[in-house]
Amino acid sequence: MTLRVLLADDQALVRTGFRLILERVPGLEVVGEAENGEQAVELARRLRPDVTLMDIRMPLVDGLAATRRLAGPDVEDPLRVLVVTTFDLDELVHEALCSGACGFLLKDAGPGLLVEAVHAAANGEALVSPSITTRLLAHFTATSARRRARRADPALTHRELDVAKAIARGRTNAEITEELTISLSTVKTHLASIQRKIAARNRTEIAVWAWESGLVR
Repeated sequence: MTLRVLLADDQALVRTGFRLILERVPGLEVVGEAENGEQAVELARRLRPDVTLMDIRMPLVDGLAATRRLAGPDVEDPLRVLVVTTFDLDELVHEALCSGACGFLLKDAGPGLLVEAVHAAANGEALVSPSITTRLLAHFTATSARRRARRADPALTHRELDVAKAIARGRTNAEITEELTISLSTVKTHLASIQRKIAARNRTEIAVWAWESGLVR
C-alpha cells in the first residue's frame, strides 16, 4: 500500500529535497505541498494524507498551531503529523508533542531517519530525533503541570508498566516483543489498555505520560 505524504515548509528548496528523498522510496508518494500553515491545514483536511511533514516556522499560521488544528486533543478525527524542523529547543519539541505531533525530527537527521520516521508515523508509532529525546523528556519531567494533574494512579498492570516504559524509551512494537518476550498481538493489547486507562490517544502521549509520571528517568 502506498503511503501518501504532504509536505509543509515555507522553503521551496526544502520541500524539493524532501520530495526527492521520499519519492525514491517504493511505496511513498508526495501528494501535495504547502508553503504556509494555513495552506497546510487546508490541504491536509482535503487530501487526508497518511503523514504530514510539518515545519514549525511558517507564515500565516505556524507549524505548531497547524498541528493542533490537525491532530490536537480536540480534533475528532486526527491526522498524523510529523514535525521536521531546524529548531531543537526543548519547549518547541514539548509543545509539538502536546499538540498532537506523532514525532519530531531535525532536518539534518538524514534521509534514512526521515524515511524511517514517516513509516513509524504511518504505523501509529513515534520517532523523535535521538539527539533530543532523553534531554527533552527529562527536562520537563520535574516541573510539568500536566504531570501534577495526572498524578492519580491509573492502575496499570505490571506488564502494562513495562510496555509504557519501553514506549517512553522510544522502542517500536517489534523491539518491545523482543525485550519482553511477548507476542506482537499482546503488545498491541497492552497498548490499547494503557491508552484507555490514562486517556492517551497515541503512543506519543503514552511516552510523555510515562516521563511526566516519573516511570522513566
